[in-house]
Amino acid sequence: MRILLTGANGYIGMRLLPQLLEMGHEVVCAVRNANRFTSNKNIRKKVEIVELDFLKDSETPDKIKNIDVAFYLIHSMSGSTEDFDEQEARSAENFNKIMAGTSVKQVIYLSGIINEEKLSKHLESRKKVEEILYTGNFKLTVIRAAIIVGSGSSSFEIIRDLCEKLPVMITPSWVETKCQPIAIRDIIQFLTGVIGNEKCYNESFDVGGPDILTYREMMEIYAKIRGLKIWIIGVPVMSPKLSAYWLYFVTSTSFKLAQNLVDSMKIEVVTSDTRLQEILDIHPITYQEAIKLAFYKIEQNLVISSWKDSLSSGRFNKELNDYIQVPTYGCLKDEQSTKVKNPEEILERIWAIGGLNGWYYGNWLWKVRGLIDKFFGGVGLRRGRTHPTEITAGDSLDFWRVLLADKEEKRLLLFAEMKVPGEAWLEFRIDEGNVLHQIATFRPKGIWGRLYWYAMYPFHYFIFEGMLNKIAEGKE
Repeated sequence: MRILLTGANGYIGMRLLPQLLEMGHEVVCAVRNANRFTSNKNIRKKVEIVELDFLKDSETPDKIKNIDVAFYLIHSMSGSTEDFDEQEARSAENFNKIMAGTSVKQVIYLSGIINEEKLSKHLESRKKVEEILYTGNFKLTVIRAAIIVGSGSSSFEIIRDLCEKLPVMITPSWVETKCQPIAIRDIIQFLTGVIGNEKCYNESFDVGGPDILTYREMMEIYAKIRGLKIWIIGVPVMSPKLSAYWLYFVTSTSFKLAQNLVDSMKIEVVTSDTRLQEILDIHPITYQEAIKLAFYKIEQNLVISSWKDSLSSGRFNKELNDYIQVPTYGCLKDEQSTKVKNPEEILERIWAIGGLNGWYYGNWLWKVRGLIDKFFGGVGLRRGRTHPTEITAGDSLDFWRVLLADKEEKRLLLFAEMKVPGEAWLEFRIDEGNVLHQIATFRPKGIWGRLYWYAMYPFHYFIFEGMLNKIAEGKE
């Protein structure tokens, strides 16, 4: 079948795509920016790419007019706390308009479990999107899930951060809320299993794993599997905003996502609907098995996608292309260079920078900068990186965003997502003369931006010179 995959750069989309190709489907990936399509080169050769922004576009591109099935995997919760529901509704309406110009027969939508009478804003939005999609000129299949557990998923990473970093937790009352977690591998099975299945047309199904657990129990099980001792002390009163700050400072989540998660964590997401499991004969694995499988993927460096690589996990409100041309006018720079003997080895070190590898020099100072950034509402250093040695445009890298990662050009360009009074770029480049260039560019915003740069200049000189030398030495 010819399949349109929206949200192809997202956590679910990146997991689903290889399975669709393995099943022999012809796939068109819809992304806002083709340069940010982060699949490996082998996969990229096998798919077609179309640029679509469902918040703005409503015309049908020629590339997708002849499709059989479309996956609707568009989500805006982590990008806003106020109007994400309006954005999601507008995206769904534009999607319907675009689909009207195609030959699509079935649309598959991944939603959330909405069995409670009182829903969070997030779940109300999911429900509204479902209602809009049901008005489209296609057969709709809705799969509703609760927490999805897998390497790189926001739920898994938040539980991981809490248990690994806090042996003693003072927790809000929502830790006693029940939910029904499901493994990412099972979600992918359900999504692929309903393709072209007429029994699933114009139907909404709930799916979940075999375990119904509170968030407390999920953390306790995680700790047991990891051999950790944790003590969880619940308090009856903790405001949603305070709860969001608690998640934000302890975990790698953004504050916007933390607010929306806290709002949803107060709602029980449990189902007794087993119809889809029976139709497709799928038997979901337990929460314990899902955690163990996630760590196997992490240990083997097999994490395909992470929620942290979403643009909305940082400060971006534009596309990468809007930042990729490093400005010169009105900018302040710190440029250093040195001759290197083995450019290929040096390039590998540059590509492994950040995350667990650190920044090669003054790592404790980078950590302090990350803590300061977190305190002022930035992303901090906790996002790390998805893969220890591979990196592509659009990836998050601690408190940076990768704008360009081109090994053939021997160039890595990063944009700062930390809180600064201006805009900052960090570039590594090796020229034909085997000279390694390290260039920090800062475009200040007003007088405070200039004061910030000059106040930080001694730190920059000390750190950047040391980092360049350590990279060039080929050893730490």
